[in-house]
Amino acid sequence: MQAEFQELETLLEIQKIDLDIMRATKKRVELPQRIAVMRLRKKRGEIQAKLDQVLELQKKSDDDMTVIEDEDRSLVEKQERAQELIDAAGSDFRKVESHSKEMAGAAKRREALAEKRVTVEAQLAKIKGVRDQLEGAIAASEAEEARLRADFEDEDNALAEHIRTSTAQRDKLASTIDPELVKLYEKTAAKTGGVGIGKLEEDTCGICRTGIEGGRLIALKAEAPLGTCPMCKRLLVVE
Repeated sequence: MQAEFQELETLLEIQKIDLDIMRATKKRVELPQRIAVMRLRKKRGEIQAKLDQVLELQKKSDDDMTVIEDEDRSLVEKQERAQELIDAAGSDFRKVESHSKEMAGAAKRREALAEKRVTVEAQLAKIKGVRDQLEGAIAASEAEEARLRADFEDEDNALAEHIRTSTAQRDKLASTIDPELVKLYEKTAAKTGGVGIGKLEEDTCGICRTGIEGGRLIALKAEAPLGTCPMCKRLLVVE
């Protein structure tokens, strides 16, 4: 590709900025407090999943208790009606006996419901204990995250601002040279760990430090001012 030396010098400057941005981004991602926050969030997500299961169990138990209470109220009303009918039956033995059986049946069913109530209440008490424990763990995790974020917020913000400023500077430089040249550099850098261009230093690639001899060196110099290292395939500025 045809290029002016000034464009290539600008491209080398862009690469310096790109590498600086990469280092700052890596440092930002690897801040110890940030890593700790990510671990906290992962653990909190696991706790929240357990809490969701507990809340579902609580809802089921609450529904069971509602059914028990509704049926018990219905049975109480049934007993009261039966007692009223017994009182109104007077000496009618058959009616008294029939309504008495109704009362006895309702009483027996209420005893069974009372046993169920005890079981459900025990379940709800156990669920509440687990729920309180999980909600406490989540609250503690959130508080710890807030503390960690306060510790690294200034450094993180400084790195983020540096990245923004450097990116703006990089974009400004890139706008002054051939877009196709920038694309070629970016494509090469993506394949070579971020270092896409260097200089030919006498007969040596300035990046991979491999010596280039004979016909390869002649062919590379013939590509001046921009060639490709035959070994590492990076772009080389050939003076």
